[in-house]
Amino acid sequence: MLQYDMPLEELKKYKPALTKQPDFDEFWDKSLKKLAEVPLKYELTPYNYPVKGVKVYRVSYLGFENANIEGWLAIPEGEGLKPGLVLYHGYNWACEGLTYEVVNWALHGYVAMNMLVRGQQGNSVDNIISSTGFVPGWMCKGILNPEEYYYRAVFMDAVRAVEVLASLPEVDKTRIGVTGGSQGGGLSLVAAAFSDKVKVAVADYPFLANFERAIAITPQGPYPEIVQYLRRNAKPEIEAQVLKTLSYFDIMNLAPRIKCRTWISVGLVDEITPPSTIFAVYNNLSCPKEIAIYKYFGHEHIPVAIETKLSILMEELNP
Repeated sequence: MLQYDMPLEELKKYKPALTKQPDFDEFWDKSLKKLAEVPLKYELTPYNYPVKGVKVYRVSYLGFENANIEGWLAIPEGEGLKPGLVLYHGYNWACEGLTYEVVNWALHGYVAMNMLVRGQQGNSVDNIISSTGFVPGWMCKGILNPEEYYYRAVFMDAVRAVEVLASLPEVDKTRIGVTGGSQGGGLSLVAAAFSDKVKVAVADYPFLANFERAIAITPQGPYPEIVQYLRRNAKPEIEAQVLKTLSYFDIMNLAPRIKCRTWISVGLVDEITPPSTIFAVYNNLSCPKEIAIYKYFGHEHIPVAIETKLSILMEELNP
């Protein structure tokens, strides 16, 4: 399709006002404190993956509210501490657990671990109860109450994944990065915002940003789930509460908390995470930052970006 969002020159200047609620920081400080009450506990189960030079494990750890969260871990063989890398996957998209991606990063020299998002993949359990109904998908589960909203637990699970990786005896705790695309890109930025253990964040077309604009213009993907909810619950006070809840989870509002080097990619014909929503995050970052703009790409694998990402991670983490 042709470009449907703002022209590039407007995107570069697009910096909407943050929509933080007065208790935004207090809400997240309380959430992090609640996460800290959960013991840092995990189990590793060896897995016979067909690869040489890398040990592969299924990992299971306690996430937010003691939920069982699973993933994969791959550790390069050899002596000495190694850099760590946490991988986050896209919305409902981690076929076969994406084990091959974890192994591939380990072959590049990283102790690599992914998080299978609660309820979406594998045996990761979503144990948060919503007191209100929602349309199919995850975007509206608990949407009338920030304490119950689905992504509160997911964000905290993402932080715990970094803590689990940092606790491994093979990992150099001063060299940890986070990466992912779409939902995974958003979670990478979340982890960077909430954990001082993250040295570099590499996020492809991050999701969960600039919700008000995303709801208004996005033609496909998860954001329209919110539109469908508002079609079924059309009272103005419901819409106001939905937007209030979402403001706590808007990556744009978390951007000022990110201190580490951050690289973001954006495709100008992305119909799932509109370019303007991504620039809303990028332009609110105050950390060392770079954005890679791909004029003819949408919400998809961008081969030309691979070498750039490898270079940035190598510069910062030195595998």
